[in-house]
Amino acid sequence: MYLKRLSLINFKNLEQQTIAFERGINCFVGDNGTCKTNIVDAIHYLSMCKSAFGMSDPQCVMHGQSSFLVEGAYENEAGRNELIVCSYARGSHKTIKRNGKAYERFSDHIGFIPIVIVSPADTVLISDSAEERRKYLNSFISQFDRDYLAAMIRYNATLAERNKYLKFGADEQMLQIYDMQLAAAAKPIYERRKEMAQRLQPIVADYYKLLCNDREQVELEYRSDLAENSLTEQLAQARAKDTVLGFTTVGVHRDEMLFTIGGVPLRKYGSQGQQKSFIVALKLAQYQIINEQTGKTPMLLLDDVFDKLDESRVSRLIQIVASEKFGQIVITDCSHERMSRLLENSNINYKLFDVTYGKVLE
Repeated sequence: MYLKRLSLINFKNLEQQTIAFERGINCFVGDNGTCKTNIVDAIHYLSMCKSAFGMSDPQCVMHGQSSFLVEGAYENEAGRNELIVCSYARGSHKTIKRNGKAYERFSDHIGFIPIVIVSPADTVLISDSAEERRKYLNSFISQFDRDYLAAMIRYNATLAERNKYLKFGADEQMLQIYDMQLAAAAKPIYERRKEMAQRLQPIVADYYKLLCNDREQVELEYRSDLAENSLTEQLAQARAKDTVLGFTTVGVHRDEMLFTIGGVPLRKYGSQGQQKSFIVALKLAQYQIINEQTGKTPMLLLDDVFDKLDESRVSRLIQIVASEKFGQIVITDCSHERMSRLLENSNINYKLFDVTYGKVLE
């Protein structure tokens, strides 16, 4: 899917802007605190129906305004035009439209325009709790597996009901009903996560070697309660504990994904450059798998990724994404000189945009 034109009205600090995109690399250069990341986030809205950075819809409305609109004119692999519009007004609901028709459920749009983003916010995948890594897996898999997304919605809804019930009651028959519903949704989630983690491992390792000139060996490992026995059995065993604590202590909502370098935890022993390189390798592996699963070429967003990477790794990254297997790319950076030099040597069509506060100039 190729983004031809992005139009914005009152989105964050962008009052009104229309940007024509190149099929290859589109680089937005400017000082920090202008609007480079806001452009990236607007593109993410058109694919995932929400901010990439955890901002609520009201927070994305320009100060002093009552609504925002993000419009993307796309061309798909068959040459057909697609118009996606995301709009939100304070006191109302967000709307996502495809060619003028509103979606009843946002989940029906997820995966239509596959996207992969790398940003400084991704450091939470290494530094923060297992919840961040579960969120990553959910977002990744949901772009090509609707059954997985549906199972996650069912699981989370049942989990919330079970936890609420545990706080006020402990009827065994009712808990058994919740347990069966939870276990039925958990099984496909566990199996899909396990499969994707196994597929990610060798691809991440290969990309890391390309980025770092084969210096270190990195690995990722997926761990889940369901690897031991069925969730139904585990819930029964944890019944007394759950009742006392008032929440569900076992299940796929406690899954973990561990990252290591040279056999030791990346979080504890990896340098900032190694951690950043791992995240980039992880996202490139995600990109490859989405492409293989869907037959679509995802859009790649690289938001201020060059910080903490030395010049050689930056050069290798540009060489990788300039290859034929990658499609349209959006890059943000602070250095006009660096990007001009790297792009001139990339052998790929590109556009370079200068960004000031709330303004984008080609």
